[in-house]
Amino acid sequence: MLIGLIKKIVKEDNFLSLTGNVVIAVFGFAGFALLARSLAPNDFAQWVLFISGGSLVEMVRHGITSNGLVRFLSGATEGERDHLIGANVVVSLVATAIISLLLIFVYSFNQVVIDEAGYGLFFKWYPIVAFINLPFNNALVILQAKMDYGKILLVRSISSVFFFGFLVFNFFSQRYSINEIVIAFVIFNAATSIYCIIKTWDGIILIRKANKKAINTLLNFGKYSTFTLIGTNLLRNADVFIISVSPFGSAAVALFSIPLKLTELQQIPLRSFVATAYPKMSKASIEGRIDDLRDLFNTYSGVLTYLFFFVSIGTFLFAKQFVILVSGDQYLDVELHGIDVVMIVQIFSIYGLLLPIDRMTGIGLDSVNKPGINAFKVMIMLTANVIGDLVAIYVFESIEMVAVATLVFTTTGIFVGMYYLDKSFKISFMGIFKSGNEFYREMLLKFSKRQ
Repeated sequence: MLIGLIKKIVKEDNFLSLTGNVVIAVFGFAGFALLARSLAPNDFAQWVLFISGGSLVEMVRHGITSNGLVRFLSGATEGERDHLIGANVVVSLVATAIISLLLIFVYSFNQVVIDEAGYGLFFKWYPIVAFINLPFNNALVILQAKMDYGKILLVRSISSVFFFGFLVFNFFSQRYSINEIVIAFVIFNAATSIYCIIKTWDGIILIRKANKKAINTLLNFGKYSTFTLIGTNLLRNADVFIISVSPFGSAAVALFSIPLKLTELQQIPLRSFVATAYPKMSKASIEGRIDDLRDLFNTYSGVLTYLFFFVSIGTFLFAKQFVILVSGDQYLDVELHGIDVVMIVQIFSIYGLLLPIDRMTGIGLDSVNKPGINAFKVMIMLTANVIGDLVAIYVFESIEMVAVATLVFTTTGIFVGMYYLDKSFKISFMGIFKSGNEFYREMLLKFSKRQ
């Protein structure tokens, strides 16, 4: 019976999605720690800005078609699926070309300023990386829409595992330069894309199936979800961007990126459950099953909020140990504008409590085909964040207050999202916590019966 239960759990969508994100996060976290220890602070800041800028570029491209593709594939016929996947390839190629040309153009006329600000690495390499990443990123979106989480785990593992192996070798043997590390990053991502092309998971063979109707369907949804995803990315990285051009300088970017890594770890279970919730909620919405839609929203929100409560307690109490784990002692005792990196970790621990409901309101709005409202929600949050960051840096002259601003904009986003989502299907905080209680109570009852 126990073996049967384990097999059932292993095949379950949430488990596969969570496993994929955990595997990637573990290698990403360990690689981040190796780079923090092996690079000088200025070089490490360049790597952080390279990855942050790259994430923003990926979100621009991702937002144009990806959320729409997942939503519409959930209820599409076989013929419609081919048209949508082909349209996704066409739009992604065009978007990638435009973004890459724009980066090259901007860097050509502002090279000195960009290099001095620490963004040279990003502008030099990401026009190339954007094309290299395209096949495997398209594959991930298509596989998510098909809810094929086993293949998603495989695709995401290829580049992560091999790049981590390279970083281990670099740490103990060679100590390559930052440019050589980026070249290795590009090579392993290219290998992942080639694999996806060979397996035909990227959808490029369906490019001939693209038609005007499918392209318009994705673009009409994407004009909102693009802004939403860009805004979401900026919510995560605006702090880094603003600090990098502030009087605190690039060294503060390296320091702030340590506690910021906590927010990425908090995203692990969140991304996993959201990846499975979104197709289910979209399908329920398309089919008019409002009660099922409400139950899915409440259950996912409640389960994740309780889970994050216990995780947040742990990270708050062991904030100092977290800093040591990530970067060793070099950033713990650093004297830089009086920044308390442990306190920032503790503030981000509290932020973790707010993440589940905020994220679920966002995908809830997309699920009921209201991406415009979701974009409006993110715009309010982004505005609050930028204002909060500027006040924190130039009025309070405090990096810790930058983290506090994160709590303010996230709370704002929760109430805005709940307000508009309630108009589509009645929801409440009481219903969320009640559903969370019921889930864990049923789980405990099932476990006790098997003992």
